[in-house]
Amino acid sequence: MSRHVEKKLDPIPQSYGPLGQAWKFFNRQLFAGALPPCLITLQRRKRSLGYFSGRRFKSADGVHVTDEIALNPTYFASSGAKDVLSTLAHEQAHQWQQHFGKPSGSGYHNKQWAVKMREIGLIPSDTGRPGGKTTGPRMSHYIEAGSLFDRAADRLIAKGFVLAFVECESDGADGLALKKRLSKTRYSCPACGLNAWAKPNAGLMCTTCKIVLV
Repeated sequence: MSRHVEKKLDPIPQSYGPLGQAWKFFNRQLFAGALPPCLITLQRRKRSLGYFSGRRFKSADGVHVTDEIALNPTYFASSGAKDVLSTLAHEQAHQWQQHFGKPSGSGYHNKQWAVKMREIGLIPSDTGRPGGKTTGPRMSHYIEAGSLFDRAADRLIAKGFVLAFVECESDGADGLALKKRLSKTRYSCPACGLNAWAKPNAGLMCTTCKIVLV
């Protein structure tokens, strides 16, 4: 007598596999394949969407040393695939600076990093919106419409990139505060100054001026 066994989706390769492939894809598309291999981890660090740590891990024999890019899965469900990918590319810009530039100490986001972010299509902003400071100790970004990153991320998602597992619900004040901040982004019409609030990358348009809000 056979027993029916329900097939389960293995969360480890389904979670880490797509992120690793996304890192490789952006390395080719945004950084000309220059970045060295990197360890991708999921870390629920308070008030952080992700972080980069250079030369964080070494192999068991001590021969190989690798960087770490960590992403915070707490906000995956509320932000969506494209914003998660933008955080990954944000941290890859830090990795680029680690190996080919001059990063500042104590996690400061300096002008060189900001220039690289703009090159790949992510606009630095301490508020995550237009008009914010572009350098500083704590820095977010927003996606430039039609940019190198914007087009690359769309292609990756069209090829089937998905976040296979997302958090059921965030517990604690930090998780709730993070979701609240991410769910309210201000958009403005460059022509008439009309303001609107919506989730990140909502694609709003001013019907009067026929211009996409930024």
